[in-house]
Amino acid sequence: MKRYRNRELWPDDHGVHINAHGGGLLRHDGWIYWYGEHKIAGRAGNRAWVGVHVYRTRDYSRWEDRGIAFDIRGGEAGGLKPGECVIERPKVLCNAKTKKFVMFFHCETDGKYSDAKVGIALADHPEGPFALLKIERPSIGRWPENTPEELKNPKRIAFTRSQPPVSNGENPRTKELSIVGADLPIGQQSRDMTLFQDEDGRAYLIHSSEANSTLHIVELDETFTRLDGPCHRAFPLRWMEAPVVFRHGGRYYMICSGCTGWAPNAARSAVADRIEGPWTELGNPARGEGAETTFGTQGTFAWEEQGRIFFLADEWRPENAIDGRYVWLEVTWEGELPVLRDSENVPLPLDPLRA
Repeated sequence: MKRYRNRELWPDDHGVHINAHGGGLLRHDGWIYWYGEHKIAGRAGNRAWVGVHVYRTRDYSRWEDRGIAFDIRGGEAGGLKPGECVIERPKVLCNAKTKKFVMFFHCETDGKYSDAKVGIALADHPEGPFALLKIERPSIGRWPENTPEELKNPKRIAFTRSQPPVSNGENPRTKELSIVGADLPIGQQSRDMTLFQDEDGRAYLIHSSEANSTLHIVELDETFTRLDGPCHRAFPLRWMEAPVVFRHGGRYYMICSGCTGWAPNAARSAVADRIEGPWTELGNPARGEGAETTFGTQGTFAWEEQGRIFFLADEWRPENAIDGRYVWLEVTWEGELPVLRDSENVPLPLDPLRA
């Protein structure tokens, strides 16, 4: 059984480094599918030129290249132009009612990170081809359920609309504004995102919003394609992105990063009794050397296999995007606190040495 090593090249069945960055996994019919951003060489690879790549495995030790699941090269993808758009953090769910595979991704049509939208694409098979359904912002015309009254103040909203845009990093100006109110008619900003499907089948979009200052948690409809369901704000004015969500012991856990662009930072963990919150922060889950930068990585997904939780992360290399590396770590526990420790070897979820 092949063992991968964190931060080294991970060859697929053709001996080519797996090209599925910022990705997520899906289990279907005995296969594990890995979807991620297809990168090209150089800084140009930080934009989308090809689309979303998909691989599959049965045992995590041999990944088969199944091609481009969502392809933007042919011009049919709703005006997404190769080299101009951004497609980040693709995640896929299978909808039990419609039997469709539903892909979500953070989408910017011009690469300037001003659209802050969600792309949704559908397919009849986990390997695609996925066809673009729409690109839009979540929660158009709908207040988050727990929006404070001061953010609904018309004068504060009008003042916000009169101001130049704020940066997407931590800054003092955001506290004076009501970005959630100003964006109400056009929908809430959505950048770094993930999907989470609960044990009851309900699915949620968790995304950085309000100029990255606050996370939003949106319940999807029964088809997983509508973005106007109940929404809750989480971690207001904490500037958290790269959400990774999982359940353990009947509670919900989240690991996020701070907003420092491509540069890694200290992760943050939190726990809640309900997915919509309230959430209680638990501090940095990383332990040991490199904990202050989450071992040089940023989280992208959580995966459960046989009762074990795995934290999937990327080591971004923006100067040569295609050379980005992967780091998978098993989540361990200090009481009820999730803990990450760096490891050279990737802990195989189906490891015969542990069987």
